[in-house]
Amino acid sequence: MPDPQDQVEIEGVVNPASARVLQPEPANKKWLGVWFTCCHTYGRMTRDEARQRYVGFCPKCRAKVNATIGEGGTSRRFFKTE
Repeated sequence: MPDPQDQVEIEGVVNPASARVLQPEPANKKWLGVWFTCCHTYGRMTRDEARQRYVGFCPKCRAKVNATIGEGGTSRRFFKTE
């Protein structure tokens, strides 16, 4: 009997246990790349619905980061947490 904790969900692949297809994020969704120094891993910050900031979480420890969208902005797409 398979252990339910061993289930892995992959975007676009049907999980036979739940018969649910996970949809990938829309290609036009705005995001910023982030190097999380806390866990030495990369992740993404996505723009919130109000379009006022980018919000993201470390994929390993779930530490929250956000960046406010301001006047002038920047052309940078990748950042490092401190």
